[in-house]
Amino acid sequence: MSIQININCDMGESFGLYKFGDDEAIMPYISEANVACGFHGSDPNHMQNTINLAKAHKVKVGAHFSLPDLQGFGRREMKIDRVEMRNLIIYQIGALKGFLDAAGVPLNHLKPHGALYGMAAKFEETAHAIADAASVFNVPVFGLSNTLHESVFNARGIEFIPEFFADLDYDNQGGLIITREHDAVSPEQAAEKCFRAVTQGLVTSVDGKEVAVSAKTICIHSDTPNALAVASAVNAKLAPLMRPAA
Repeated sequence: MSIQININCDMGESFGLYKFGDDEAIMPYISEANVACGFHGSDPNHMQNTINLAKAHKVKVGAHFSLPDLQGFGRREMKIDRVEMRNLIIYQIGALKGFLDAAGVPLNHLKPHGALYGMAAKFEETAHAIADAASVFNVPVFGLSNTLHESVFNARGIEFIPEFFADLDYDNQGGLIITREHDAVSPEQAAEKCFRAVTQGLVTSVDGKEVAVSAKTICIHSDTPNALAVASAVNAKLAPLMRPAA
């Protein structure tokens, strides 16, 4: 097949003595790591350690920025105007990029986290704020296909990478059903769902409706209880379509 796909994972979300996810175990099964930048998770030491881990596995690194909501893990919406949002995003990306530069690792992409991801899909001001920040760093941005986020980026000539989620459900409009906590999912069903999204451009919604989707990268959340099993199954299913490591 001529299709090529990446597998990404949200990582480096531990901070201080608090641990989230098993980044070391999951890293061999992915090609892109979205590293938290301190606002919903992570801290300087975890940023550095996650970058080193990604470098050792030849995994590309992107900045996973969020709303300033450590207590809510970035999964609660906030009202922030466009300029302030842009500045918050640049601040986070800049912090991660400092560690990337020190490690000799390029910034590969950007990805909003949690509630900010959902806001970008439906609020024009939020999508533009992310685009304003993205234009500073000149790397692609991950987002949900067929949404305002994609249309704003296309109109502004900023590269947009449509993302599909292995461990989240979709509604009848192709939107994500985002919850505060992620439940375990069947690794086999997740792998089949991803393969169908990539090869057929379809996903079945929670109500049984067939919905059109686009996927150039597949996301697995490291805080899904059985994330390692999901990552392994998705990697095995999509291996023939995986993009080669740089």
